[in-house]
Amino acid sequence: MSTENVTPAAGIEIGATLTRELEVVTELTVGYAVAGMPFVFATPQMINHMEVVCAELIADALPPDWVSVGTRVEVEHLAATPVGMRVATTATVVEVGDRIVTFDVSASDGVDTIGRGRHCRGLVAMERFLAGMERKLAATR
Repeated sequence: MSTENVTPAAGIEIGATLTRELEVVTELTVGYAVAGMPFVFATPQMINHMEVVCAELIADALPPDWVSVGTRVEVEHLAATPVGMRVATTATVVEVGDRIVTFDVSASDGVDTIGRGRHCRGLVAMERFLAGMERKLAATR
């Protein structure tokens, strides 16, 4: 199927919002990854959760065989969250371009806003994405 005339962002609405929660477990902490550090929610894990929520928010609006991939992250990690607390991450669509969707993201542990910022996701046809990966792998053989 040709992707030339597909408008992948057509079904994505500005203002669409999704919130998902997770529990901070030991494996999601900086102390788990880096000896001597405290067992609090790690910045890369917070960012990962933000990306996952953004991707989930728009997944059903994409054409068949299209996916979104992270292209930009601008996030502040504002407060520490210990093991056992829950973090609610919210993504809101704030801009929709032809192939880029921009989100405001935030995370809260119920006491503090622990993170906030902006994330962009590129829209790509899976077939094209996989072909690009195959070309890259072929170049290394």
